[in-house]
Amino acid sequence: MKLKNVLIVVNDIEKSKAFYKDLFGLDVVLDNDGNVILTEGLVLQDATIWKRFIEKDVLPKNHATELYFEEPNIEEFVKKLENYKEPIQYVNPLMEHDWGQKVIRFYDLDGNLIEVGTPM
Repeated sequence: MKLKNVLIVVNDIEKSKAFYKDLFGLDVVLDNDGNVILTEGLVLQDATIWKRFIEKDVLPKNHATELYFEEPNIEEFVKKLENYKEPIQYVNPLMEHDWGQKVIRFYDLDGNLIEVGTPM
């Protein structure tokens, strides 16, 4: 068995595609009407489709999962976040752990938690 993708629920596919392209450089591999596969295996699914499948409400900012990215030049990445066209809601500002790794946590446009850290 092989893990193929990680799916997150979004309210606006177009805004989310732009968000992940502009900030993380992810490109669209497949766009199938409410289901979008991006490079690196991230899948965006329209919230209305997801709700129909699971018959439950979506709970943004539930803190149950996190997308983790690594960026060697994290200070430049933080500048990109600060200048992004949509407001970014931060969970943790840029900080350094005791073991020397710098990280920042924030939500995407739909409340999915993201951490970006320097490579270990």
